Amino acid sequence: MIEVHDVRKRFGEVQALGGVSFSARDGQITALLGPNGAGKTTLLRTLVALLKRDHGTIAIDGVDPEQDPLTVRRNIGFLTDQFGLYERLSTREYLTYFGELNGMGGAALQARIEEVSELLSMDDILARRTKGFSQGQRIKVALARTLLHRPRNLLLDEPSRGLDVMSTRALRRALSALRADGCCVIMATHVMQEVTHLCDDVIVIAKGHTVAQGSPHELCRRTGIASLEDAFVSLVGEEGIAA
Repeated sequence: MIEVHDVRKRFGEVQALGGVSFSARDGQITALLGPNGAGKTTLLRTLVALLKRDHGTIAIDGVDPEQDPLTVRRNIGFLTDQFGLYERLSTREYLTYFGELNGMGGAALQARIEEVSELLSMDDILARRTKGFSQGQRIKVALARTLLHRPRNLLLDEPSRGLDVMSTRALRRALSALRADGCCVIMATHVMQEVTHLCDDVIVIAKGHTVAQGSPHELCRRTGIASLEDAFVSLVGEEGIAA
C-alpha cells in the first residue's frame, strides 16, 4: 500500500507539487490522471526518493522512502520514460544483467525471465539484440526489467505509449495478473479507455494538487457526467488542461 499526505516539491520558482494526498491499495490498479505539467512524473520520482520532497509524508508498505530507500526499492518496480536499454545486449542478456544486480541468479533467474517473457508476449525478441527495437518492443523490455524481481508495488509512467494493439492487450493481461496477485499498481496515463476498463481507482491531479480520487464510476457520478474524459475535464477545469 502506498500512502501520500500533503507532498510538496518546488524547483526554484516552480511549484511542481503543491499538496498531493492519496492512498493506493494492494490488489488494485490506480490511475494517475492529470494534464501535461500537472506533476505526475515529479510525484512518481518522489515516491522512490529519486527526488527529495520539501514537505509531507510518504509511506510505501509503511516505510518512508527517504528514510530507508533500499528497502523501498527492493519492493518496488519503476517504469520511467527513459528506458536505458543496452543496444549490444540481447533482451535475455539485458534482463540477466539487471536480475543479477537485484541479487538473482542461476536457473531461478532464467526461469523468471521465461515467466516475464511469456507474461508480456515477448518470446520473439528474447534472443535479439535490442538495437533497432521499435518503441513498443523497447517498452516491453523495460517493463520486463521492472517486473523481474517480483516487486509488490509498481509505478508505471505511461506504459502503453507506442504499443500496438496486440502489445497493449499483452500489457493489460500482465497488469490484471499482477493485480490478482495482490500488487499495488500506480499507472500514469492519458488513455481514458484504459482507465475505464482496467483501473479500480483514479487519482486526478492538476497544477500539483490532488483534485479528486475515486473509481471511474464515482468520478462520473460526482460530476454528473457519463463520460470519464468529460468528467476529467470538469474536475481539472479548462484552465488546468491548458496549463
